[in-house]
Amino acid sequence: MAGLDLLKEGARQMTICNACRYCEGYCAVFPAMEQRRIFTKADLTYLANLCFDCRDCYYACQYAPPHEFAVNVPQLMSELRADTYREFTWPALLAGVFKHSILAAGVITAASMTIILGLVLAFQGAPVLFAVHLGEGAFYRVVPFIAMTVPPSLIALYGLAVFTIGAIRFWRETQGNVVELIDFAALWRATKDAFGLAYLKGCGAGCNYPVESFSHSRLWLHHAVFFGFLLDLAATTIAAFYDHFLGWQAPYPYFSAPVVLGTVGGIMLVVGTIGLLYLKWRSDRGPAHASMLSMDVAFLVLLFLTSFTGLLLLGFRETAAMGSLLVIHLGVVAGLFITMPYGKFAHVVYRYAALVRFSIEQRRVEGNG
Repeated sequence: MAGLDLLKEGARQMTICNACRYCEGYCAVFPAMEQRRIFTKADLTYLANLCFDCRDCYYACQYAPPHEFAVNVPQLMSELRADTYREFTWPALLAGVFKHSILAAGVITAASMTIILGLVLAFQGAPVLFAVHLGEGAFYRVVPFIAMTVPPSLIALYGLAVFTIGAIRFWRETQGNVVELIDFAALWRATKDAFGLAYLKGCGAGCNYPVESFSHSRLWLHHAVFFGFLLDLAATTIAAFYDHFLGWQAPYPYFSAPVVLGTVGGIMLVVGTIGLLYLKWRSDRGPAHASMLSMDVAFLVLLFLTSFTGLLLLGFRETAAMGSLLVIHLGVVAGLFITMPYGKFAHVVYRYAALVRFSIEQRRVEGNG
């Protein structure tokens, strides 16, 4: 839960911004801010999750540090978002993982890899692990079908439950109700803004990231990661259809739909994550917050390792290295999905919910106007 000092600081900065309004056209935060005169915890939670960390307001602000008013909206919003993730997650016992994202990602991924390797050696044996396996069902000769499908499904369902509980808590906190969710026009507007990353475009010149100059690089790299992830998800879905409904077992031919989509998505993820990590490394630390920076790095590294090991597995699947690469890839995937509800991926849930709230609010304002 956000501390009292942070909430007071948030209200102070938003009050100054509301009086100035120089940045009112920059992103969704400022039109939403202008609908308020006082800033409660619920208001600050909502505004923080509307922020895309484009940093335009920071470099344009005449009251930014070293001014005595010390208005630093991106840093403030990042800290409030980190508190949102910890407060609304479930179970509360695991909220501390958000504070130690890099350590948690490393330990959980290493442990997952070790456990999978130990089980393969114990039940399949080293000869199977290091042998060449060709043809349909080759992967399942190293890791049986049940072991490769049931645990990941349970982990995914658990993550979905955590995100659903968090979204419900966020919606209630920001005074949302179920009836509002039948505003399909608002939902469509929020979806377009989310998929198009509307608030990373600035005023057409891009955002001030990684440094003060305008750039579209973060926008395009985010698109590469986002759509690369969707392509990999589509590849997995098609592969599941092939397996469960058509009886075709992996690995599939190189020019089959799952392999083509997975390869393109994997390359996009590798390029996007490396690019975003480079921008993160070059970025100005002034408007950043340490806990959010840690979450960013942990998530991007896991995404990179997932896609990179997947591409390696594809390239060497007909060699004796396949078994080892499969164990490594599955361990990284497990690390990604186990930590996903307690890391930066949470922003997808809360930011979309905030965009829905903003769309509903703006329709009311436009209707009253």
